[in-house]
Parts: sequence; structure tokens; C-alpha cells
Amino acid sequence: MISNHHQSVMFEESIDALNLIKDGIYIDATFGRGGHAQGILDRLGDQAQLIAFDQDLSAIEHAKNTFSDARLNLIHAPFSQMHKVIDELGLDGKINGILMDLGVSSPQLDNADRGFSFQAQGPLDMRMNQTAGLSAAQWLAQANEVEIANVIYEFGDEKKSRHIAAKIKKFQLLQPLETTLQLANIVSEVVRGQKNKHPATRTFQAIRIFINQELKQLSETLEQSKQLLATDGRLSIISFHSIEDRIVKRFIQTNSRQKPLPKGLPIFDQAMTKMPFKDLGKIFASKDEVKHNKRSRSAILRVASKN
Repeated sequence: MISNHHQSVMFEESIDALNLIKDGIYIDATFGRGGHAQGILDRLGDQAQLIAFDQDLSAIEHAKNTFSDARLNLIHAPFSQMHKVIDELGLDGKINGILMDLGVSSPQLDNADRGFSFQAQGPLDMRMNQTAGLSAAQWLAQANEVEIANVIYEFGDEKKSRHIAAKIKKFQLLQPLETTLQLANIVSEVVRGQKNKHPATRTFQAIRIFINQELKQLSETLEQSKQLLATDGRLSIISFHSIEDRIVKRFIQTNSRQKPLPKGLPIFDQAMTKMPFKDLGKIFASKDEVKHNKRSRSAILRVASKN
């Protein structure tokens, strides 16, 4: 049986960071099973709007079966299409807050058929949107050894990426690589396990990120937020590994740190030099949350406000 339960990390903190306005307009960029969405709706007034994105069709179908709220507008699309959708709705520059939870949801991990888990047998898929693009198995079948090694190293920080890639191609000479446990076993022959960390963790993470173009979509969406947010609108973003957090951190810092003007130049008008965002800092999960939800150990919540 597939569970729809998902325990949202830093639930209260991420919603508090939005500094909700009763009748504001908000975006939940990663709807999942709707934990954050429900938390936001519970705090909003009757005239508020919540626009929720998810590229996973099962998440959208779950929402249609469990949510009945006229304030909620569900969009089956990756969050990188946010600007296009918001522009069509005539809400450009009117969004009061954007929440992004960049983790994979528990129902996705628990469903072996999705191919995200290295601990359960299932087809090697890994697509967030199973209606489009190549599955992990299809990509691994057509990619060469160097391409596979580069992806595993770049997106997984896996030092033994070349050895893993070589093992994958050697395996494929004898039979197709089609299941999660086949890949997990290949990696386990190369990488030694660590306490509380499966040998295949980094490899599965890297291939998932690549298949779904997660970092590209994240960078594009962050740039879009400059136009989407109203003055004083908030960004509230939870990331779970260093690559994602580095992208979010650099975006906020680049767009919030005022560069000193060259000496000898006349003083510019304040409006000409004002930065798009104010960096409101980062938050880690509490010790109590880490104790009860191990997913929160690596989570970082970063918050910024639109100037």
C-alpha cells in the first residue's frame, strides 16, 4: 500500500517566513501532498488566493480528491513555468510570497514504481512527471561512460563516479539496467556504506536531479521571482543538499548585497542602486524536529524579502 503521508520539514518556520497577509496572493511551488498548502490556507482570509504547482500528476490527482477550497488554484506544471502561468492570470508583480520545498515527498519515495528508492525493487524511472521525458533507465542506456560519470560527480559529489559509470556500462553489456535494485547493487560494489547513509544515496540523487533538470528549473524560477513578487513579498525556500542550497544562497546574496560605488562618481539616485531583495537569513530545524524527523537533519530554510 502506498502512503500519502508526508511530514513537512520546518512546517511552521517556512510558513511564518512568508509573513502572511490575510487576503494576499501566494504560491506553493511544490505542492506535494499539500501539507504546506493547507497550512497556508488555514491562515488566510476568504479573499486570498493560493496558486499551487506540481509536475507530478499523482500529486495533482490527490489534491483534486482531497482538497475542496475555492481559494486554491492547482497547476500541473513544473515551477519553472511559474512566470508564464502568473502572467496569464494577470498577477505579475502581485504575489505576496513564494514557498518552495525542494525535497522529494514521502509518497514518491514510498512508491517503488516511481524509481526514487534504492531500498525497494521497482522500475528505474525517477521522473517527477512520468508523462514526459526520458526515464533514468532510458538515459543510462543511451549515455556514454563519461556522460554518466560527469552527472554522478557534478550533481552527487560522488568521488567514485568514474568507477560507478564503468560498472554500469559493463553491466549493460550483459543485460539491460532496468530496476532500482540493479543500480543500487552496482553502486554498492564500488562505494562503501557509511553510518545512516546507503552507498547509492549520492548516485540516485545525482541521476534524479539530472533527469528532472532540477537545478536548471530552480535557477530559472529564482530569477522569475524578481518580477512575480510584490514589494515586501517573501521567498521561503527549503533545500536538502548543498548543491541546491548553494544556488539559493548565491541568488539571494547576489540580489541583496549592495555593491560599493566607484570613488569619484556622483551619488546615484537611490532607486537606481536599490537591490531586488533583502536577505533575511537562514534557519535550521530544531533539535526536537531532527530527533523526530530525520529528513530535517540536512534541511536549510532561506528567507528573503522583495524590496
